[in-house]
Amino acid sequence: MLSKNDLIILQEKGITQKQIKLQLSQFKQGFPNLDIVRAAVIKDGVKQLSDKKINEYISMYESSSTKIKKVKFTPASGAASRMFKKLYEVVDNYKGTEDDYLNIMSDKEFQSIYYTCHNIKNFAFYNDLISSIEKKGITIESISKKKDFPFLLKSLLDTEGLNYGNLPKGLLKFHRTYDGEKTPTHEHLIEGINYAKTDKNVIIHFTVSSSHLNLFKDHIKIIAPILEKDNKVKFDISYSIQKPSTDTIAVDLNNMPVRDENGELVFRPGGHGALIYNLSDIDADIIFIKNIDNVVQNRLKDDTIKYKKTLAGVLLSVKNKASEYYNNLNNNISSNLIEEIEEFVKKQLFVIPPTNYNTLNKSDKIEYLINKINRPIRVCGMVKNEGEPGGGPFWVKDNDGSISLQIVESSQFCDEQKEIMQKSTHFNPVDLVCSIKDFSNNNYNLLDYIDKNTGFISSKSMNGKEIKALELPGLWNGAMAKWNTIFVEVPVSTFNPVKTLNDLLRAEHLYEKDLLQSNDDNENSMV
Repeated sequence: MLSKNDLIILQEKGITQKQIKLQLSQFKQGFPNLDIVRAAVIKDGVKQLSDKKINEYISMYESSSTKIKKVKFTPASGAASRMFKKLYEVVDNYKGTEDDYLNIMSDKEFQSIYYTCHNIKNFAFYNDLISSIEKKGITIESISKKKDFPFLLKSLLDTEGLNYGNLPKGLLKFHRTYDGEKTPTHEHLIEGINYAKTDKNVIIHFTVSSSHLNLFKDHIKIIAPILEKDNKVKFDISYSIQKPSTDTIAVDLNNMPVRDENGELVFRPGGHGALIYNLSDIDADIIFIKNIDNVVQNRLKDDTIKYKKTLAGVLLSVKNKASEYYNNLNNNISSNLIEEIEEFVKKQLFVIPPTNYNTLNKSDKIEYLINKINRPIRVCGMVKNEGEPGGGPFWVKDNDGSISLQIVESSQFCDEQKEIMQKSTHFNPVDLVCSIKDFSNNNYNLLDYIDKNTGFISSKSMNGKEIKALELPGLWNGAMAKWNTIFVEVPVSTFNPVKTLNDLLRAEHLYEKDLLQSNDDNENSMV
């Protein structure tokens, strides 16, 4: 099935024939359903901290802060194109007829094109957009008079304009502030100064696509020196790209490998789960993980900083105790101490032993406890679910019969499990603080802690034909399934993602002066 040229390509990517065989098997067989036991809720898997405990954890983190190496790990390889789906629909379908215009005018909901154009001047990129348009000898007034929505939108999206449709989210102007406009990358550097600093050093790692690497470097080369001078810090910025070895083969509806017009195998990126390989290369005692688009204006950063430090304090507290018990278990210990460690595993690491645990002899119990304690640890912020239940914190039965905490996406539930999903009270905002070092201060091999049965098969289109793609176990789902997991409730104020363009018009992303302006001020509005 594989030609000599196929084998050369596989070698270049670092993909083995065994991997291809496994992937083809996964396409044919699919993935088994998770054994989801119940939703994790307050007092049953989700910790709700008092103000006193929050202050204690923050104090613990801050007092240890100069002794530990911290890295802020920011996945930033995603393209911004999904943000502009509705805009592209107008560009492709708007013909300038009266009916087209009335259709746009009739929908005034927050996510509508009307709302985009009516509030165009409140976007941080507005001045750049106007400058780009005026260079062509055109004014916003003339565009408005002609009702030429496609021209305005293409001026934002296309290479002849701001090229936002082809840039990564991390390099778009999200916020207008008193000292200029800021990208999410800029905001993450500011965050790093506030909660991930060791002495004067701030270490930040971005995962980016290879095509955007130089753009990120050029952008940070401009903003970092200013922040360093103003805050008396020194940035250590590093980058990595998704490894080619994590690409997965594409197949047709008969599960046969798809080939392009040149007869070469078609591969697709393995999804964000591929970043577990990038994460495993990080050398740090504590790693903060948060998505690139989840940022806010400076005036609202206090909660983010407070709870990042809180989660880090929880991690240090648990890791210190785990280290103590791990050392105990490797010596001759009493039955009473074993019982104490069992309680720690159940109540602090949230691992419930299998039903046959009590029938084990002492040495087997010790072996089980060592195995459960000696793992990477993650503390995950969880936000109250005020909308439709979906992916979030759940109790899941593992292969060895243990029950542990997992982050489960809504797509991982089968029909019979929907009732469990509906009982979820929290959702996952991707707010993690991690420890990937063992008790000898060496990195765990994170690939050993992936549940390989949690991949995902999706339908894609290629040259008008339907194909199937394989995504690896998600970074905070199956890729971390065998980590020790702790869920802590955090306020919704720490979760402010930008998934659509109009999300930038929410209060948490607007400059205070823009918020104070009258909603009836239509100057420079397109509609």
